[in-house]
Amino acid sequence: MSVPAALVPALVSALVALAVSAVLPVLARPVLFRLGVIDLPGERSSHTRPTVRGLGLTIGAGFLAGWASALATGAASDGVGLALCIVAGATAAAVVGWTEDLRGLSIGSRAALQLAVGLGGTLAILLVTGKGLWWLPFGALAVAAYINVANFMDGVNGISGLHGVAVGLLYAAAGAVTGHAWLVAAGVLIAASFAGFLPWNILRGAMFMGDVGSYLLGAGIALTGVAAFLAEVRLEYVFSPVLIYLADTFTTLVRRAAAGKRWYASHREHVYQRLTDNGLSHVQVALLVTAASVATGLAGFYAVTAPPAGSLVAQVGAAAVVIAYLTSPLWLRVRLAR
Repeated sequence: MSVPAALVPALVSALVALAVSAVLPVLARPVLFRLGVIDLPGERSSHTRPTVRGLGLTIGAGFLAGWASALATGAASDGVGLALCIVAGATAAAVVGWTEDLRGLSIGSRAALQLAVGLGGTLAILLVTGKGLWWLPFGALAVAAYINVANFMDGVNGISGLHGVAVGLLYAAAGAVTGHAWLVAAGVLIAASFAGFLPWNILRGAMFMGDVGSYLLGAGIALTGVAAFLAEVRLEYVFSPVLIYLADTFTTLVRRAAAGKRWYASHREHVYQRLTDNGLSHVQVALLVTAASVATGLAGFYAVTAPPAGSLVAQVGAAAVVIAYLTSPLWLRVRLAR
């Protein structure tokens, strides 16, 4: 099925995912409260009161329901194998995240399970695409790393939901441009699943998606990106939408390691956390991070289609957005001081 022909079933599947993830929190919240799945404020927290977490289960339910619809209607008929790899890997990551929410896992256990998800998901994608197994360690590390990136960046209301919407829509656009209906379906389903939960989190902060949600987000995006890259979608389409998340996490961990701190310990030193510490609201920070991600994503799109000079301008523009974001706490402090 061509991309234009697959758009209608993909959009219908997105509506299914949106509806499920938007409605289920009402039913799931009291159950999780009784189970004691509560997020208590800590060193890394930007919230000040105990809040029910683990509502990422409802996002996962929407994601699975949307994919069931997409596969049944043929929205991803040009890449069913890749779609199943993404669904299986993201679901496995969500199970690991739910285990962390419910009972906790040691750092070593989390790392091993995240790497196992990356290995299994990448191996399956390689078998489907017929690419060489020498890609396996790269894909596995990319998936495991981005699960952690999404988890580290899930610290203020709305940031993860908006990230899922932005990256999902950019990946869907990349699928439409490159003629991959399965990538369109993957993108719109990531976007719709996280959009459904967004009002419950961004308006009042009354519910958190927890590790089950952030692991699903990280694995869903990373596996979609790995699948797209191995299906020969240009790297600019895959990499540019996640550039801000990667830059924030990488520079923060390097800064902590250089200071002799344990990079994996709880902290509040990410750029987005420092912005909230300097007076911006959760919603303002979430929108700023998302706007920067959309800007780098669009720059990546332009870099692919533009002539060489325009491509260079797009790359410089994306770099400027990243630098502006990374230094934003500094100029915000200067502005407040004035």
